[in-house]
Amino acid sequence: MRTIGVVTGSRSEYGLLFPVLKAISAEPALCLKLFVTGMHLSPDFGLTVREIERDFEITERVEMLVASDTPEAISKSIGLGMIGFAQTYTRHRPDVLLVLGDRFETLAAVAAALPFAIPIAHIAGGEATEGAIDDAIRHSISKMSHIHFVSLDEYRRRLIQMGEEPWRITISGEPGLDNLSAVPDLPTHELEQRIGMSLTRAPMLVTFHPVTLELGQAEKQIGELLRALDRVGMPVVFTAPNADTDGRIIALRIQDFVDKHPDSCLVTSLGTAAYFSMMRRSAAMVGNSSSGIIEAGSFELPVVNIGSRQRGRFAPKNVIHCEPSAEAIEVAIGRAVSSDFRSGLRGIVNPYGDGQAASRIINVLKTVPLDAPLLKKPFFSVQEDSSFEPTAVH
Repeated sequence: MRTIGVVTGSRSEYGLLFPVLKAISAEPALCLKLFVTGMHLSPDFGLTVREIERDFEITERVEMLVASDTPEAISKSIGLGMIGFAQTYTRHRPDVLLVLGDRFETLAAVAAALPFAIPIAHIAGGEATEGAIDDAIRHSISKMSHIHFVSLDEYRRRLIQMGEEPWRITISGEPGLDNLSAVPDLPTHELEQRIGMSLTRAPMLVTFHPVTLELGQAEKQIGELLRALDRVGMPVVFTAPNADTDGRIIALRIQDFVDKHPDSCLVTSLGTAAYFSMMRRSAAMVGNSSSGIIEAGSFELPVVNIGSRQRGRFAPKNVIHCEPSAEAIEVAIGRAVSSDFRSGLRGIVNPYGDGQAASRIINVLKTVPLDAPLLKKPFFSVQEDSSFEPTAVH
């Protein structure tokens, strides 16, 4: 039986990984080893490890978060994570390590695996988020990885540009979209109990994370967003920011807004079912979360994407981009909630997947040969006139 180690460090990434974790658990040829770290283990972020415990057996908890969100604290957290994962792999060395995305917790887990010669399988490489350090982290993980699962052909081509051999890359689609057919829509009354707020009027669903390549701008940017939301005057459901640099500044400003606006609330962690249920009932999504780019289109939900954090990702037509100023955000929200814009989204097809990503990922994980050609990666060179027909450089 082939053991697959999977790393999860944040609530959003766990939701995306959930269909893959279920598929690994159900596959007789595979054995799941689940490594839980980062925000999952922190009371400040809802101790979401308790939700994971209800779903799967956890192999190891890796503590790494420093109780601060300064650049120094994030760097120290990466170092602690590398130490913790080194100890974890000594006790529980998987045959393959599967990771998703571009978080600093994931970087620590992958870097620690290198000396162990563990094959790395990476979901969601080839994407771009030019406003965040996540961009550099994602590309670093791609270069340390041996197997790639991407959502779009454009992202496959980017990996080839980075020197990755085409045979290593599978266009799987985004696994989070597999949840659409599996996760139930919660009754409105249950959703209202979870968030502590009436949903008689369709709210704005707002998630705003720090733009980590724009240090010192978090307070100004969240202030502009809150000014716009105050002017619009619609109910607001906020989800909490990630454990990134200056994330606590954003959380404190949001909480102050909620304290002054009874038709708003801040939820630390909704969970996949409640999050999708909120998408179905929201007037629009506002902020800079990747879920607005990747998942919202499946709900025909208008999205106002603010600033540069997601710049570089392919955006479906439900996404409206705007600058991080109150005036620009207010105009974009007005367009997003207009009947003309919403009606124009009827029947749109989400380009990020067809809900079958997990099965494609599992098929590769159980069949790919774990031999020297997998671990020893030649660089693939792309000729300018070759239309991405690469040649190996040894």
